[in-house]
Amino acid sequence: MLLKHIMLDARMVVNVNLNDRHFLEELGYRVREWRIAKGMTQAELADACELHRTFIGSVERGERNVAIINLRRIARALRVNLADLLVSSK
Repeated sequence: MLLKHIMLDARMVVNVNLNDRHFLEELGYRVREWRIAKGMTQAELADACELHRTFIGSVERGERNVAIINLRRIARALRVNLADLLVSSK
């Protein structure tokens, strides 16, 4: 399967297959949708979960292979179940 690169930070690149990339993009879309539904900016969400604003932006764009603990922080800050971020409603 073809590989794409996801930039984790300025020093590290991780290879992921296209299915993983698609999953991360969908996850980011769900984070963005929940954030907007809650009336929060990226900066407000970042403050609420003690992460950086640019980190939230990169998650929403599907550029991050997010650690589960950070997903839990995001879910708590959005006041949604972690499963709501992981599972598509389609």
